[in-house]
Amino acid sequence: MSSNRNKIDLKDFKLSLKNGHNSKLKIAAVMALIVSTVTFNLGFANEADKEKFDKIYHVYVADAYIGAVANEASIQQLVEQKEQEATMQYKDLTIDAGSDITIIPEQVFKVDAKEQETLTKLQEAISVQAQAYSLQIGDTVIASLKDQKDFEAVIDGLKLQYVSQQQLDELEMRATSTSLPELQAGQTRLVDVALSADVTGQEISVEPSEIVSVQEAIQLLQTGTLETESYAVQAGDVLGSIAKKHDLTIAQLLELNPSLTVDSILQIGNQLNVTVEKPYVSVKAIYAKKAAQEIEFDKIVEEDETKLKGERIVKQEGANGKKEVSYLITEENGVRTELVPTAEEIIVEPQDYVVVIGTKVIPSVGTGTFAWPANGGYISSQMGHRWGRYHYGIDIARPSNYTIKASDNGVVKTAGKHSTYGNYVVIDHNNGYESLYAHLSKIDVTVGQVVEQGSAIGVMGSTGRSTGTHLHFEIHKNGAEVNPLAYLN
Repeated sequence: MSSNRNKIDLKDFKLSLKNGHNSKLKIAAVMALIVSTVTFNLGFANEADKEKFDKIYHVYVADAYIGAVANEASIQQLVEQKEQEATMQYKDLTIDAGSDITIIPEQVFKVDAKEQETLTKLQEAISVQAQAYSLQIGDTVIASLKDQKDFEAVIDGLKLQYVSQQQLDELEMRATSTSLPELQAGQTRLVDVALSADVTGQEISVEPSEIVSVQEAIQLLQTGTLETESYAVQAGDVLGSIAKKHDLTIAQLLELNPSLTVDSILQIGNQLNVTVEKPYVSVKAIYAKKAAQEIEFDKIVEEDETKLKGERIVKQEGANGKKEVSYLITEENGVRTELVPTAEEIIVEPQDYVVVIGTKVIPSVGTGTFAWPANGGYISSQMGHRWGRYHYGIDIARPSNYTIKASDNGVVKTAGKHSTYGNYVVIDHNNGYESLYAHLSKIDVTVGQVVEQGSAIGVMGSTGRSTGTHLHFEIHKNGAEVNPLAYLN
């Protein structure tokens, strides 16, 4: 430091510290002050008069005047003591305790310095400084590190929270390469990693206690704080109340405490992390990826009016194709924020699935699709074992009216009476299917009559072995009873 005191400098000189220290005390030599009681003119003083002068040393810390001493060596000893104490406490740091001290010598007729008082005040005023390296976002210093090597370790360490060392090494090697091997399907490559803000640094001097470790600096950049705030669960607490108390959402609280879920039971006394993170910077990583993907085949239906309705022929089986898609993936702090396709190459074309269905309708031939044979109603009994015997169809009761309708096109095969079915009708659909309608109170069709789907064939009743008005309905396929519920549309 330099002093702009209102004195005339004769010369500057340095005090070298012991034990190899490089701290410097700033000293300016000045002419002796002429007190008002001096009655002769210094301009006429002879050489003998000059030899009568003594010297004192005025001490300043920064701009504050501390006092005067007669022996400048005592200042140096005090500075060395301070530096030794700090060096013991803060190992591996370059300590300087004298950078703010300015010494101005003065020639006087009589030494009148309060030596011990000055040294005591100087002891209290000395500020120990350490050489450090700043960690800055823009113009704001957010932390101090030991040196530039630690600064670089912080930048790399922050990136390593989200990418691997191998990825960083490969990225650095590729920066000097003129060509890159083409990505293969299933491979991913880091193409860039950067911080969301400019992080810079420079050499500075700070109090040793202000210097943080590499890990602390990384945490500070990630969270905006070096201290994690915790909260002890109290009686009556729930996740919502704790989150609200600390200006968090429940989702944020759960993210800060991965061991919790929305269904977790909170225990009184448990410590929860409630630190509201405000990162100084985020890490943005960009990856190139190539992926093999299937191309789903299309399903195409072709109609053929020469084939009966309900007839279905698979003309061509479908087969998925294959393609390779290149992407650029952007992640911020490990969370994917963008996925952009950059190229696509079809390796195998897909093969469509083609089916031909008939549309030709013949009244005497069923369509293969069965309609509900009543006007509304509900299933009062399903197919299966019932009352010690097997029930071969379903029972439909409580319709909006009692008209029974043909479930599909066909020809009446049977129209008569049966001891169990009562009045019943069987329709042959001429496609391997038959349908049976039982317990009718009235039959409105005759054997051999062609009936269309939905046409009236009788009236619901309770004839035969019946406990009440309902329709017993069966479907037979190639002579065997099948569950109507699997066929009714």
